[in-house]
Amino acid sequence: MTPEKLQSIAFKWFETFNNKELEKLLSLYDEDAVHFSPKLKVLKPETNGFVTGKQQLREWWQDAFDRLPSLNYKVKTLTANGDRVFMEYIRTVDNQEDMLVAEVLDIRDDKITSSRVYHG
Repeated sequence: MTPEKLQSIAFKWFETFNNKELEKLLSLYDEDAVHFSPKLKVLKPETNGFVTGKQQLREWWQDAFDRLPSLNYKVKTLTANGDRVFMEYIRTVDNQEDMLVAEVLDIRDDKITSSRVYHG
């Protein structure tokens, strides 16, 4: 996949996430996608930080959108090659300190198959 195609998927990811368009966001993912987040590990320790499949992704993000209505990601950098995009962004939430986040999206056949979040 070309770097331009990978980046276009990443930009669509940011757009749908920031607009809280949950079903459009989920449409970017493979049915069996796996997602890891340190926040998930803290808020739902039984998951060990992982959710799998669109239904679990839907529940996780809907909860985030409900709890944090001002949640927004501001792109800093995108690096795309092969079958992945490395994203750096600033997580902003009203009344919380901004947080630098890195996330890797693995993409196959135009769908995100896995994503891993790292807090810096």
